[in-house]
Amino acid sequence: MRIAWPETAAGLFIVAFGIVSAFGSAAIPASSWAVVGPSLFPWAVTGVLGVCGVLLTIQGLRGGWAGEEEQEPLQTGQLLWVGGGLIANLILIDDAGFILASTIMFAMVARGFGSRNWPRDLGLGFAIALVAYVGFDRLLGYKIGSGLIEALI
Repeated sequence: MRIAWPETAAGLFIVAFGIVSAFGSAAIPASSWAVVGPSLFPWAVTGVLGVCGVLLTIQGLRGGWAGEEEQEPLQTGQLLWVGGGLIANLILIDDAGFILASTIMFAMVARGFGSRNWPRDLGLGFAIALVAYVGFDRLLGYKIGSGLIEALI
């Protein structure tokens, strides 16, 4: 059995990212007034990163994904859509707000993964961003990118 180096390297990278995330999560000060502190979600993400990274590394060491016969070549256009979505979010979040920036990012990333249904992707991205915004802003009291739509809520 041969080691699948791309999967192993990706798994190790995710484990390393989880370790960095753990240091960041540990640096978040504890809240004395909230039942659920501000570090709950970062620690949850850290745990998921760790588990996924370890599982992916193990899978890579065992030869990769079962049933993988031939890999498709890297599609540069798809990579540009995903990267462009992330960059668009960074650029737009200050002025347009979290909800609009995240909606556009979601639709662009979905396009990068092959979706061509813009109305559905924009609607789904908007719904997810709205729920995330309300969860962080209203339930946890954590302000994230106030903008046009957030001012209406």
